[in-house]
Amino acid sequence: MQVTKEISKLEKSAVKLTATVAQADVASSYKNSMAKYAKNIQIPGFRKGHVPQNVLEQKYGEALKSEITGDIIDNALNEILQSDEAKDYRPLPYAQPRLDGDKLPELDTSKDFTFTVIYDVFPSVEVKNFSGIVIKEPQVQIGDEELQEELKAIQERNASVLDKKDGEGVEKDNIVTINYKELDDNGATVEGSEREDFVFTVGTGENIYKIDDEILGMKKDETKEITKKYDKKDSDPELAGKTKKISVTVTAIKIRELPALDDDLAQDVNEKYKTLDDLKANIKLNMETARTRKLSELKSQSLLDQLIEKNQFELPVSMIQAEQESRWNMMAQQFQTTPEQLAQMVASSGQTKEDMLKQWTGDSEKMLKSRIIVDTLLRERNISVTPEEIDAEYEKIAKEQGLTVDEVKEHYKDLKAKEYLIDDVKENKLYEELYKQVKVEKGDKIAFADLFKPAN
Repeated sequence: MQVTKEISKLEKSAVKLTATVAQADVASSYKNSMAKYAKNIQIPGFRKGHVPQNVLEQKYGEALKSEITGDIIDNALNEILQSDEAKDYRPLPYAQPRLDGDKLPELDTSKDFTFTVIYDVFPSVEVKNFSGIVIKEPQVQIGDEELQEELKAIQERNASVLDKKDGEGVEKDNIVTINYKELDDNGATVEGSEREDFVFTVGTGENIYKIDDEILGMKKDETKEITKKYDKKDSDPELAGKTKKISVTVTAIKIRELPALDDDLAQDVNEKYKTLDDLKANIKLNMETARTRKLSELKSQSLLDQLIEKNQFELPVSMIQAEQESRWNMMAQQFQTTPEQLAQMVASSGQTKEDMLKQWTGDSEKMLKSRIIVDTLLRERNISVTPEEIDAEYEKIAKEQGLTVDEVKEHYKDLKAKEYLIDDVKENKLYEELYKQVKVEKGDKIAFADLFKPAN
């Protein structure tokens, strides 16, 4: 088939492809198609396979013409898009070409046939501008204070919860069980406000009326009527500026008894630890590994954010939609529901699908742009890894996770897992190259725990 083409770029990584099929090929395609239909169509008064073309055209003309037109368009597109030179303007797999216009172009076998389609292509991005990029790397110390905080968390997880002695009052950090209800000005129960067997830790503020301080000193089975005035700036609009009267009965008081920091605790945590020092050494190693990973993540994200800003490009609408649809389906799996049911749940809560996606999965467009920039640079710089570099990565993982190299290799026998590992090593090599083109300087000192808090 003799086909000429003209391609023009549109906004948001879309292209317009105008193709012209030579008249001879149009006439030949029409003739061959009509011959094929004549062989298969059964019309009263004619033997099958012997229906004259003019009869076919008279009876089924417009329908057959539309079908033949569609075939010519499909064949022409396949020929154009399967050629080697089409690699830069092939449509995305989820963005099939669509005709430019509301109806099929007119087919005239005495003339060339021209049609135009529009579709999305993979974004073309040139990552050239590295000027003025500054990456501030937070300074995070891991000292005795940070180690003690981790040990305290381990104590909390291994604590025993015991009933407090009769006659002893509620204190901060006690775990209390209460029955409560709100009272109106006449002392009657406010309908719907009653709650029984509510459990919380005193001092956390994790109760509706924030009555931690007001129940201090109360004893088991004691009932108290509390009147509390709330600040106009209270974070809860149901309480802000109001005065509430609450009846509270303490039904249980428990204390959390922390285990001693000793060898026995270390052995309770994991039998591989023989002493408390073994546990401390492992905690410090895990903290250092977590710090390294998080700092690496923050550095790379800062770099990508700035590269996106300095090397702007548009994403195809279909690419964003496909990404969001994929994330939505994954969210539905996590919630153990269907995408349709999840949409109903979100709508009933007053949220939009877009808000929910951003809240749970982050900024889809920014993540896509980051991925495209990384893929582009990996390809342009021909980043590859050697077997020796993979072996070095095995050793690094083994050290970080307290495993043998053979155990790590066993895990990565799975081809998919090894593929991910190779991609990670490639990306790390790319970032090391890129950091040499930008300015990396020391950032603010922050606590280890704050390093992992979500950004505002």
